[in-house]
Amino acid sequence: MILEDLRTACRKDPALHGVHIIELLLYPGLWAIWSHRVAHRLHRLGLPFVPRLLSQLCRALTGIEIHPGAVIGRRCFIDHGMGVVIGETAVLGDDVMLYHRVTLGGTGWWTDTKGTRRHPTVGDRVVLGVGATVLGPVYVGHDTTVGAHALVLRDVPAHSCVRAARPDTTTRGRTATPPPRAGLPVTTDRTEGRP
Repeated sequence: MILEDLRTACRKDPALHGVHIIELLLYPGLWAIWSHRVAHRLHRLGLPFVPRLLSQLCRALTGIEIHPGAVIGRRCFIDHGMGVVIGETAVLGDDVMLYHRVTLGGTGWWTDTKGTRRHPTVGDRVVLGVGATVLGPVYVGHDTTVGAHALVLRDVPAHSCVRAARPDTTTRGRTATPPPRAGLPVTTDRTEGRP
């Protein structure tokens, strides 16, 4: 599985090419997944304290917190990873990709019941963008993309794309000129195109 994880990272991260491929060993997402596999096995054996200790040590070193009870499928890749939180009863399918600050959590102590499923189930080939938050015992279907900063509180069907709400921008006191689009020259004279 370790070689499979390394191949997955090389395939999914365009920064890994040529001499930079050795940097793969520094990726916190890989170390978090590898330590989770050990902690998860110990957790399933019913060993107290040690699985949580291992997960907390990994959190301190990588910034990625994965509860030992979470179930993670094959070829999961966490890119950058800082601030990722995966709760105790979360289940991730195969080929899932998470970016930094993704949260797969519960809805809170006032609604979560001990001993029940409190965290999301994520299908195969799902991409969770930067800052995406999925809360509660919801299901995110296969081949779905959850965009940056999206908040998911209900089931999402397979082959979907979830986007964050667009911010409403207003100006105070004067009319604002929209910023130029990337790749287009900045012009002030609209008739002749001169800057």
